Amino acid sequence: MMIGNALVGAFLEVLYAVLNFYVWILIVGAVLSWLVAFDIVNPYNRVVRAVGDMIARITEPALRQVRRIIPPMGGVDLSPLALIFIIYFIQSFIRRLVF
Repeated sequence: MMIGNALVGAFLEVLYAVLNFYVWILIVGAVLSWLVAFDIVNPYNRVVRAVGDMIARITEPALRQVRRIIPPMGGVDLSPLALIFIIYFIQSFIRRLVF
């Protein structure tokens, strides 16, 4: 019985860490999009394009689901912020289960 509880606790801690990492990827993606929009970084640079494509492939499936509910308003996309709040809610739930 104790091994099962330890496995579930370890799984939930790893899930908490993965969600935390995903939040940072969302933040980096939002900052990168601002830097490209304000012409601070060159979107035609291979490194910038590779990082942007990688971040888009990781985040777009989840952001697409949020954008169905919260469409961009006046050119401002609030879906990353909404997704971060959803992830924080899930992390709070996990924290209460584990600790």
